[in-house]
Amino acid sequence: MKTELKAKFLQHILGKKKENEGFTLIELLVVIIIIGILSAIALPSFLNQANKAKQSEAKQNVGAMNRQQQAYYLEKNTFTSNMSDLGLGIKTASTNYTFTISALSSGTTVGITNQSRRVTSTAPLKVYIGGANVGTISSTSEATTLTVLCEATNPGSISGAADGTETATYAASGPTCPSTYSPLN
Repeated sequence: MKTELKAKFLQHILGKKKENEGFTLIELLVVIIIIGILSAIALPSFLNQANKAKQSEAKQNVGAMNRQQQAYYLEKNTFTSNMSDLGLGIKTASTNYTFTISALSSGTTVGITNQSRRVTSTAPLKVYIGGANVGTISSTSEATTLTVLCEATNPGSISGAADGTETATYAASGPTCPSTYSPLN
């Protein structure tokens, strides 16, 4: 009797497997809907990350230009408006940005603005500018070169957003960002 029970049990198990082969239409639709919801959530985040990666190029290059302006001033006692004088090896134009230097001389204040501008004016990328000038540290009364790195508050595709042609404001306490920018350092 035990062998008969075993045989019927095996037939029962094998019979169930043949009935449950494949997926029902409802199961497939549920999986497709879940995949659609997940991709709808992930796609905007992915596209934003791509823009952030492009923007990091400009941020890094303008920051390097600021630091090199400080080193150049230490050696030559002046800032330079010529990119090749900095010796950075940064191209003046890339796929997404162009890089320029704008000098300012106003009275006794001498400063320099390092600028990044979007190559495509409709690209939804933020621009960055950096400023360097000679200022005085209030606590020690020592003269030194001071810098600021500024990020546009809005991407360039929004009307009225910064386009990278603005210049930093210079004072004895150091450079400051224009109103359409926020300081990063």
